[in-house]
Formats: sequence, C-alpha cells, structure tokens
Amino acid sequence: MADRLYLRHSTDKQTNARQLHALAELLKAGAPKYEDPATSSRVYAVRRAGFRELLDEASVGDTVRIADAARLFRSTKDVIQIREVLQRRGLHLRIATGAWSGFDLAADDPQTKLFVTMLAGVLEFQRDMISENTKEGVAAAEASGKTLGRPSALSEAAAAEVVKAFTEEGAAVKALARQHGVDPRTIRRVLDLAGARDVDDELLLEDAEPTDVDDQEAAAAPDPVVAIDVPGLIGELLRHSAAEEIRTVLADAPLVRRGQGHSLRVTAPLSLHRLMLGQSSPQTHPEPVTPARRKAYGVYAARVEAADPAAA
Repeated sequence: MADRLYLRHSTDKQTNARQLHALAELLKAGAPKYEDPATSSRVYAVRRAGFRELLDEASVGDTVRIADAARLFRSTKDVIQIREVLQRRGLHLRIATGAWSGFDLAADDPQTKLFVTMLAGVLEFQRDMISENTKEGVAAAEASGKTLGRPSALSEAAAAEVVKAFTEEGAAVKALARQHGVDPRTIRRVLDLAGARDVDDELLLEDAEPTDVDDQEAAAAPDPVVAIDVPGLIGELLRHSAAEEIRTVLADAPLVRRGQGHSLRVTAPLSLHRLMLGQSSPQTHPEPVTPARRKAYGVYAARVEAADPAAA
C-alpha cells in the first residue's frame, strides 16, 4: 500500500508551491506525484490526464493524498462521483493537513459520507461567493471609472521617451530597459503599442538562444518560494482580488497575532508577492488611503524587498 500525491492548479499563471509545501514530508519519503497544471476545477477529475495516470498506476489499498479538497473536487456532485470511482478501485483519499487530515474521505461509513458532503457544500458555497464578489467588485470599479489590472511600470511621459529614443536615436531595447529599471518585455510592449518596432525581426531575436550576460542572467532569474508576513490591512484589501492565486494563498495563510493587530503568513513564490504588492499599492487602490494603510504597505514592501536574493 503506497501514498500517491495529486496536485492541480487552475491556470498557467499559478504555481503548485503551496501544495508542494503541504506535501513536503511525503515527497521526501519518495511518494510519486501526479500533476494537472493549468487545469480548471470544472474539468471532472477522471478526465484529467494526471489523475487518470494516478488511477492507472494505483493498486488496491493505496492512498491518494491532496493538499486541500479543492484540488480534486469543488461541488457535491464531484464528491459523489469521485468517491464512487475511488471506492470501486479500493483506494483511500486523505487531505495532507488541517482538520480533515484524519479522515479517509473515500470511506463508506455514514459519518464520513455526511462530513464529506458538508465539506463539498462549503467549497461550492465559497466558490460561488468568490465569483459573486469578484463580479460585483469589477462592476463597481468600472462604474467608478477605475482601470483594472496591474499598474503600468512606465508613466506616459516615460513611455514617450522610450519610443523617441528607439525610433529617433536607435537605442536598444535592453539599454532602455536598464535605463528605466524595467524588464525588456515592458519596453517591447510600449513599442508595440506605438507601432514602433518590427515585430517579425524581434520575434526572431527572441527565439534565439541567450547570447550575452544580460540574457543569461534573465534566463536564470530565480523565483524562490518565501514565507512573508503580510500585514492584516493588506490581506483584507486583497481578499477579493481578481487573481485566483492571490485569493487562494490568502485563504490558506495562517494568522499571526501581533499585539493589537495581525498578519497573514503567506508562503508563495516571490513573483506572487510582488503581484500582491502591486495590487495593494495606493496607486492601484487609491481610496481610502489611511496612514495605517500606507504604513502597512511600506512594511510589506520592505519585507518583499528583503526576501529577494538579488537584493542581498
């Protein structure tokens, strides 16, 4: 009888870092893992390639282990169908951590059946509420004339300077990126919007292997998984973010009490922390900007910067 680990995340912009952390001990013990990256929870589990592979290789008595229930099912209907499949094959199902870790969710006794159905109902309700709150937030933001999405890394004036330097002075994309302290892709987007570059030529260059030090460093740029305490004010601000990966890490983050306040200990790739930092900035959410919120944002920004190996 063996443990078999199942991991899934919904989009190609998400990572499985949190799931790997929850299953770390089992991974160290050599348990095989099966993954379905960029796969929506709307796709029934037995139709997912990774989960099908797990079922094909599993033997009677093996245990399927997941980081959290939402990796495998998101509705009461899913629960019923998945339990039937696992029971027919003689498999067990356990969540790695939390209050449900002591239950075999594939067991056929009445108590487990009741608990699992309740859990599925909560997950379904949570999903529906997140969807409803997101739609309401987007509608309210659009009605008030706010621009959604990540704030631009360059101001309009800086973008105009980039276009002028590229078209009139022949400045290189990478040189402009270093000058303005942004990624070369940002410069290319600005130039594309202005119709200032030959895209075909640039694509040929981008498809080539890195040839200089800057390219090699960019290709090897690390995105470490770090644990950072996110101030409570920032966490509450991002609870209903349009980015699912942000909502997920915040929902699973343990609470850390700090005097009269609190923080959320978020373990995630550094790139996700930077995305959260961008979405919580006063420029992105201008109202209300209280002194306490400015201080919380500054604290979080300092912690993110301190966690960056490149800044060491």
